[in-house]
Amino acid sequence: MSNNIKIYNNSPFQPDNPDDQTRYALLRHALAEKGRIQDFDFIIKEMSPPPDILNIAKPGSFKGIKIGIIGAGLSGLSSAFELRKLGFDITILEASSERIGGRVYTYYFDKQKTLYGEFGPMRMPVSHETLWHYINLFRLNTRPFIQTNKNGLIYLRKVRVKNDPLGLNVKKYIYPKYNLYKWERQLSWKQLGYCGFESHLLLANPINRSEILQVKPYYNPYIINWDSQSNRDILQNTGLSQDGINLLQNFYALAGQNMYNSYLDYAQEIYSVDLSYLYEISGGLAKLPLSFYESFKWDKLSDYYPNIPVQCLGNVKLKMGAVVTGIYKYGDKNKIIITYTDSKNSNKLREEFDYIICAIPFSVLRTIQIDPLFSYSKMQCIKEVNYINSQKTLMAFNRRFWEEGGPDRRISGGASYTDLPITQVYYPSDHSKYYKAETSNTNSNSLSIPLKYTKSTFPYLEPGVLLASYNFNLEATRLGGMPYMQRLNLVRQNLEELHGLPEGYLEPFIIGFKTVNWNDEPYFRGALCFYTPEQKKLFSYASSLPEYDGRVFFAGEHISAKHRWMQGALQSGMKAANSLALECLKNSLI
Repeated sequence: MSNNIKIYNNSPFQPDNPDDQTRYALLRHALAEKGRIQDFDFIIKEMSPPPDILNIAKPGSFKGIKIGIIGAGLSGLSSAFELRKLGFDITILEASSERIGGRVYTYYFDKQKTLYGEFGPMRMPVSHETLWHYINLFRLNTRPFIQTNKNGLIYLRKVRVKNDPLGLNVKKYIYPKYNLYKWERQLSWKQLGYCGFESHLLLANPINRSEILQVKPYYNPYIINWDSQSNRDILQNTGLSQDGINLLQNFYALAGQNMYNSYLDYAQEIYSVDLSYLYEISGGLAKLPLSFYESFKWDKLSDYYPNIPVQCLGNVKLKMGAVVTGIYKYGDKNKIIITYTDSKNSNKLREEFDYIICAIPFSVLRTIQIDPLFSYSKMQCIKEVNYINSQKTLMAFNRRFWEEGGPDRRISGGASYTDLPITQVYYPSDHSKYYKAETSNTNSNSLSIPLKYTKSTFPYLEPGVLLASYNFNLEATRLGGMPYMQRLNLVRQNLEELHGLPEGYLEPFIIGFKTVNWNDEPYFRGALCFYTPEQKKLFSYASSLPEYDGRVFFAGEHISAKHRWMQGALQSGMKAANSLALECLKNSLI
């Protein structure tokens, strides 16, 4: 099985602000590496936005019809953006009084917004068509997000090596620390990972495996089989040793820290090669939800709705600090009542709507009163659909210690992996452009000076933000459950040990820090939807169905076939808007 993976020495160039054809070329290259080039058309089809809502009705067709949207995350915002085209009167109720965007959470350490990190999503795969639809619509500037770096560190069982592309350092120095089978020792860790996680997709034909990215009432036998297995099951059934599994857990953090959750749910990322070629929004991903917000302003209409007369557009009202407490439908009256509290003054309020879109996690919906209850299957989804925790700690430094040294030492972008509690460290990619043109006579003991800089202004002397710890599930809960300052001290100590620095070395350089443990966030209560075995078969279709006779619709990454990614949230929001418009059209014709 390992022979199917191909490693190319020359990867395609990733420009800033890629056009569609460039993204498609990168996607084809990534699929060719995995031996699945024939998946390209299926991935593009399943990841594309649904048909434009204007195919359902003309602009302004539904003036005066009131829509309530619960949640100003990406799914709620995209629903509002699309529904506005048809003239709906939209109110978005957002529990937070401080920000929109939901799990999109860019944290800025300075007023100039030059020092920042991401507590939620931080990267955008080239295959995520619906996401790029909005990136292009809002003309947001993007640059490559570097996922791997040959100078990134691997620190396992007290052995530190660099992450060379072929994995030779790990084979030579770290493999002896593990009780691996003979055949395992002959493969690099990437080849082992391909055998354990990715090769299984080749057992199904392209049509069958494309159902990984579909939400439907019934699935083919391959999907059912993968849905029934946990990540540990799939690795054990591949024939890996327990130490081989233990080794891979460190490199594949999402799967490795969710060993008893569904393999099929993890396969959502493998199938569309989400970690092969990535981008980020220059200035922070928060610019995406803020672009939606700007589009709701009347003086911005020509930019975002150029072909729709102003008088045909609906009004969008955003109510911050509106914590929803109940969803009700009484008698034969076709109105949905939402009750909520105003976090600023604790007032209890209620509003009536013709339709609503519930764009909040089931983990939050579980504690909202619903009367009458939704269908039995939907209530079961709300109660049982699994969410995992995630913890991120950002540290701002007055100098980028990780970029010091020559081209064979500095780490500009990419990640380091460790079995210490911090588990993963990600380095900012913004300086990578400065290091592309190295001087020909640079050696490991000298500094390469990019043309932009003089001897007194080396890039590493600039401040920077490190994602100092990123983990999931139990690892996130255990680290995130520590007292705040004790947690930060442990993260710093782990950073120093990972990089081979003396204890306390980094203290003088730290100028700011913040940590978010998503289980503790009151309006989320978990970071990401991650099915347990059998949950796609049981809950994926039922989660997406409307309730209250087509008056309540649902959106969010948990509703989509693309859990955990902005793609799933945005696409589900568009689909919910289309479904609502179709239902409204049907009712208007009765």
